[in-house]
Amino acid sequence: MPRSPAAGALRRWCAIAWLALLCAGCAGLPQEVDRPVSTALDTTAQPTALAQWVQELRQAANARAPSGFMLLGSPQEAYGSRLALVHAAQKTLDLQYYAIHADESSAHLLRAVAAAARRGVRVRILLDDFHSTGRNALVMGMAFVPNVEMRMFNPVAGPRASALGRLWGSVADFSRVQQRMHNKLFVADNMMGVTGGRNLGDAYFGRSRAENFVDLDVLAAGPIVADMSRSFDSYWNNPRAYPVQSLITREELERLRAQVLPEEDDAPERPAHAWDSRPMDLRAARFTWAPAAMLADKPAKIPLDGDEAQGAGDTVIDGLLGLMAGTRRELLVISPYFVPGGDMLRAFAAARARGVRVRVLTNSLASNDAPIAHVGYARHREALLAMGVELYELRSEQAGLRSAFGSSGASAAGASRSMLHSKVMVVDGRMVVVGSMNLDLRSQLHNTEIALLIRSRALAAEAAQQIDTAMREGAWHLQRSADGDLVWRAPQGSGLEDAHTDPDSSLALRLLLKLLGPLAPDHLL
Repeated sequence: MPRSPAAGALRRWCAIAWLALLCAGCAGLPQEVDRPVSTALDTTAQPTALAQWVQELRQAANARAPSGFMLLGSPQEAYGSRLALVHAAQKTLDLQYYAIHADESSAHLLRAVAAAARRGVRVRILLDDFHSTGRNALVMGMAFVPNVEMRMFNPVAGPRASALGRLWGSVADFSRVQQRMHNKLFVADNMMGVTGGRNLGDAYFGRSRAENFVDLDVLAAGPIVADMSRSFDSYWNNPRAYPVQSLITREELERLRAQVLPEEDDAPERPAHAWDSRPMDLRAARFTWAPAAMLADKPAKIPLDGDEAQGAGDTVIDGLLGLMAGTRRELLVISPYFVPGGDMLRAFAAARARGVRVRVLTNSLASNDAPIAHVGYARHREALLAMGVELYELRSEQAGLRSAFGSSGASAAGASRSMLHSKVMVVDGRMVVVGSMNLDLRSQLHNTEIALLIRSRALAAEAAQQIDTAMREGAWHLQRSADGDLVWRAPQGSGLEDAHTDPDSSLALRLLLKLLGPLAPDHLL
């Protein structure tokens, strides 16, 4: 992938900005911006083919619950479901993302979106502005496709040709700029939609030659999608959302394209992929029909000047803390960036005091796409183990100094590096939560997030089985040795020996992070 992975880039940026203690002015954002208000399709007034399919699927399943869900674990399911929604849409497509990378998988998907717009589908694309630099800024060209509207959330000032230039130009506005819209939604005709951990890009769909994310989404159908659409509308119609045309002209984009795109003849040939890009057959999708609720942060979590921020108790993380407080038997957690603040540590301690078994799968130092963020987790490991939390760290390849602030995504030919990106909770074997949030202070305090809470023993069992397998066969089990030192127990069947330092990482990297760690506060990691 030509750019660094999305989540790691933000953490690198915040860490560098904090450590460098820079101070620079930044260009102001446009004023008096015209933002025409629009809302999701009224499904009762304008029935579509998707609405008919959902009704037929529910009747065939003799379901009592009105909404259906399907976990999307494999890259092909995740990509194929989105492509199928684009092909099936007759009225509207709404896309909300933290990052859309300008690479092969996104290009194929966005070409299909443009084709949908040409056949009369109203398209709205809402993108957080943090990653719209260099090649990735070319995605903004979708705003100039007829019947497509595109807005950028919480724009970052500075030149789009250079990530470094934007960084230096925005430090003076650090408090606002480091708060990001982390939500992920892909909704068709207000009747089917996808949410979860994935952004749009090769690394999220198993197509990167260097690094690929292990991730999870959920395909939702029925009335719950209206809740997802209402959340989208609240962001779309918010003053923090700027139409692309107010930030960049078509001519400026063309000049940027000439500057950042390589010559066609020099572009490297991509190898064959393990899966094709055919759309999923939505009419044959295996939905589980179950009660559900959506948690979504309000746009006001990122305050405008003079605004009050979203209040405590109203956020997605607050909702998850409430779920944890009600857990009675077992709590399974996947959080790729796991930097628990005081509220989370108290929730884990209270659960353990009630006799709840708590297991957490997170990234190892080697699998973390932004190892500087790993120091926030590492300083809480011993306290978590002491309270009885079971910790597992995803196994990955060797990590060296080059990845201290995240990899560029370029490496020698060979097997790609695996990085954990799923955000999942399974509560007492009866409820599964899939969303965009991490259990860290960034998700709790700064970023906006979204999550689906689904009360289904079948889906909870499906998710738990996948997590159990990953913990057992693909992760290091962190424990204390007899003499009190940390020891990483090797994954079952791996043939590896136990480790006594962060596995698969270089001494130089570990020393560097030990030096930088005290300078990087948890809430910026």
